[in-house]
Amino acid sequence: MSSSILLKNGTAVLPGRTVQADILLKDGKIAGIGPVDPAAAAEIVDCSGLHILPGVIDTQVHFREPGPTHKEDLETGSRGAVLGGVTAVFEMPNTSPNTDTPERLADKLDRASGRMWCNHAFFLGATAENAGQLGVWERLPGCAGVKVFMGSSTGSLLVDDDAALQRILAGGIRRVAVHCEDEGRLRERHSLVAGGADVSLHPEWRDAEAALRATTRLLGLARMTGRRVHVLHVTTADEMDILVDYRDLATVEVTPQHLTLAAPEAYETLGTLAQMNPPIRDARHREALWRALDSGLVDVIGSDHAPHTLEEKARPYPESPSGMTGVQTLVPVMLDHVNAGRLTLERFVDLTSAGPARIYEIAGKGRIAVGYDADLTIVDMKARRTITNDWIASRCGWTPFDGVSVQGWPMLTLVGGRIVMREDTLLGAPGGHPVRFHPLPVGMGLSP
Repeated sequence: MSSSILLKNGTAVLPGRTVQADILLKDGKIAGIGPVDPAAAAEIVDCSGLHILPGVIDTQVHFREPGPTHKEDLETGSRGAVLGGVTAVFEMPNTSPNTDTPERLADKLDRASGRMWCNHAFFLGATAENAGQLGVWERLPGCAGVKVFMGSSTGSLLVDDDAALQRILAGGIRRVAVHCEDEGRLRERHSLVAGGADVSLHPEWRDAEAALRATTRLLGLARMTGRRVHVLHVTTADEMDILVDYRDLATVEVTPQHLTLAAPEAYETLGTLAQMNPPIRDARHREALWRALDSGLVDVIGSDHAPHTLEEKARPYPESPSGMTGVQTLVPVMLDHVNAGRLTLERFVDLTSAGPARIYEIAGKGRIAVGYDADLTIVDMKARRTITNDWIASRCGWTPFDGVSVQGWPMLTLVGGRIVMREDTLLGAPGGHPVRFHPLPVGMGLSP
């Protein structure tokens, strides 16, 4: 009884149906789906007028620890996550030092213990040097999988030749997450911005061809090796056109930023605050992302939360760093799109809960079902709010959506059956745990 909560009178998005239901949570698990006798719980939470969703999982965040923690760390980043209704995050390896060995993965898990508000897993960064060991290391507890940077971005991780990429893909079994920008193309076109330029040239330097070349190379090598891949933050119509033919191997992510912002307006109003990799592109590409989402080609939405301080972003382009906050605004920005009719609430759940669980084979998460983890995002679809910098918990303290009014807001975040956020207020203490994954077949995923 002491660890039981009954969520009453809410509208629950269950697998295949959305219904009014009571949900009983006990010892960190979903123990019953209504109607439920109120005497079964120690605490009752009235969810009248609210929608109860499976916990939102953000599978692409950069929390900067260890390294430049003046702009973010595991505590502040996860604080922003639960304030925004996110119950679990997968954190990227381009830290300082890079997360590219078992020892550095273990260090991150140690740092997260007792400090992260949400559940978590960490990617291992792929290099030409560790390619032979990744198939073994990807099995380690708390590992989200392997991440490859085909184009240079924040940090020093880079795999820009096909021979090394082929070794990485051939050496394991879990899905590999990939940042697709062609490094050779970026070097060829750097003269466009060398010596200083307007930030509006960012999508010209890191153009659609750079993305297409990298994604085409990746898909060819995935076919050759039979390895499943996850193409991160897809930004172009051209990539969507070819990804259709690789659905047996490739899954697709888009971000709220690329679905919402467009060039040239974003650069005119936000300047370098709109600068990220791959870039915010023009409306033609944005509409192609929505078509891909509508057709089912997009599997997941990730925030690509990548904070930098305002002082760093104020440097003259291209010395200004690429990246923006996003983990705390993912839910309200996308719920506003739901209310605008761009997608259904059920599709939102598929993209942010069921989809991540499916493509990364997460155990016990991604749906509201008896026996699953009691990670829940409870939202008010009618609430109207204005996103402001003051609301952002990230150490860098800003969002590209400052001043944007939205309809749909996270009201409660539950992690492991505990209410950790209620009406924009944190409750209790950080208590997130490493995400669990379905076990791999014995003998698979070993280096050749």
